[in-house]
Amino acid sequence: MRSGQTRFCLKSYCAACSLSPVSSGPASFSTGRSSAFGSLLALVFISPLIWVVVCSFSPQPGSAQSKGWGVNNYLTLFGYQEGLPKYLFNSVVVTLVAVVFSVVVCTLAGYSFSRFDYPGRNLGFMVTLSILMVPYASLLIPLMVWYKDIGLNDSLLGVGLVITLFQLPMSTFIMRNAFDAIPKDMEEAAMVDGCNSLQSLIKILVPVVKPSMVTVGLLAFLEAWNNFMIPLYLSSSSNATLPLALVNMRQQTMGVIDYGATEAGVVILMIPAAILFLALQKYYVKGFMAGAVKG
Repeated sequence: MRSGQTRFCLKSYCAACSLSPVSSGPASFSTGRSSAFGSLLALVFISPLIWVVVCSFSPQPGSAQSKGWGVNNYLTLFGYQEGLPKYLFNSVVVTLVAVVFSVVVCTLAGYSFSRFDYPGRNLGFMVTLSILMVPYASLLIPLMVWYKDIGLNDSLLGVGLVITLFQLPMSTFIMRNAFDAIPKDMEEAAMVDGCNSLQSLIKILVPVVKPSMVTVGLLAFLEAWNNFMIPLYLSSSSNATLPLALVNMRQQTMGVIDYGATEAGVVILMIPAAILFLALQKYYVKGFMAGAVKG
């Protein structure tokens, strides 16, 4: 009797094993195929960056590194006109101005559009978003004329402020969505404890929307660090940023393009952006997802 029960249990166990979803062959294959496709796609995107880095050190006709491998292209870039340190300094100043103003202004604007009810609130938000519909270059010449009148022409501060202007629509939209996702109970509790609106913003809400603020800052950094058009209109050669200096340096005598020095400049431009994006990627994704679900 006991042996019959044992055989019955073994059969039941084997049947249960055969029915259990342990064997996930198709699912594993699908996951592996997705991983392979993702790796291939990442390789497609990263291969031009690797190619630029290699070419900046490799020998190329018409460049300072015409024979053998070396850093002559970087030395050429370092000694071009005002010098690489000057152009890097200009880029850093413009980027800091754009990042600080974008984060501060868009955080306050997003908080205002999200929390306060006043006449013209929705109209003001739509006007801010309408900046996206204005052609980028159509404002630069009027701004250049206006900057001459107020003394901001050919200044790094003026370039940073214009970049901030074009960052306002998207960044304000991100910050308003981030504040909309936070329950108002948190602010009300802070105000019961004696905080005013500004104190509740700084002490309660800012730590919660920090990922969105990082996203706004990173977007402003990428735009200011790589921008070419605005410095072209508003800066002289002494206040040129690194992208503008690279374009000016490309042309040598007889119209020959110095690809080696240009690629060296691209590598220098790429390094800070890549480091910041990799370091802040977690906050970047969270900032874009903020506001997807309210409450």
